Amino acid sequence: MWAIWGILAAVLLGIYDIFKKTSLNNNAVIPVLLISIASSSLFFNIPLIAASYFFPETLQNFNLFVPSITAKEHLLIFIKAVIVLSSWILAFFAVKHLPLTIVTPIRATAPLWTLLGALIIFSEKLNALQWLGLLITLTFFYLFSTTGKLEGINFRKNKWVFLIIAATLIGSASSLYDKFVVKAIDRLSVQTWSGIYQLLLMLPIFAFLWYPNRAKNTPFKWRISIPFIGIFLFLTDFIYFYAISYPDMLISVLSGIRRSGVIVPFIFAALFFKEKNIKKKSIYLTGIIIGVMLMVLGSK
Repeated sequence: MWAIWGILAAVLLGIYDIFKKTSLNNNAVIPVLLISIASSSLFFNIPLIAASYFFPETLQNFNLFVPSITAKEHLLIFIKAVIVLSSWILAFFAVKHLPLTIVTPIRATAPLWTLLGALIIFSEKLNALQWLGLLITLTFFYLFSTTGKLEGINFRKNKWVFLIIAATLIGSASSLYDKFVVKAIDRLSVQTWSGIYQLLLMLPIFAFLWYPNRAKNTPFKWRISIPFIGIFLFLTDFIYFYAISYPDMLISVLSGIRRSGVIVPFIFAALFFKEKNIKKKSIYLTGIIIGVMLMVLGSK
């Protein structure tokens, strides 16, 4: 069942990527990131924490109760917020300057690094079908990323490519940390407080780094898509953390399924952004779908 939740999280993550790219095109990165994080906190995180304090029984009936946590648990969540925000800042700058059909496949290589970490840290074992599915998925993810050469993007010299690779590696570390944290702390506490800490971290970045130098950088333009970045990310994480809470969940497989959300922005970019080499990328995309299906079948 956790694999099904992973697929739903993948679809929502794909929609999140669309809103992110739409918001960042020719726009200032830091304000967009700040508003998106603030949106999830104002619409979900803060209301859930407040409602859990004043109306605990009502929230428990809807499985939305956020329990109180210790200072040590707050520290663990704060560390998660730092890791996640670091990945987001790098990824947002890369998304602004690279085609969406290049960014998402590179970002989707995260399961490879998550798998290696899971095998070493958690001693996870995959069955033959899961191994086959994971290897096929990651192979086509790699092939997908190489299409950048056909579009004049030199992966060895392009700084934005380096940023998205760094964001991917940090994101993989976050996935491994998620399994540890969600086992030790209530998943809703992790999600809500992590979002609040991210907002608190972003405020000084905006006030002291971006705002004084705003005239030298790309001007900020308000777009209605910006708050939807945070809203869809919250929904994605809500389902993702729920999937992690399953006792038989394999983080390496779940991470691979979640990253298959590349399908959604790929289709959108092909139809509306008119990006290049769609035929070749479509072949690689078919391989990704096959690999994900094998992983899902192997998880039953």
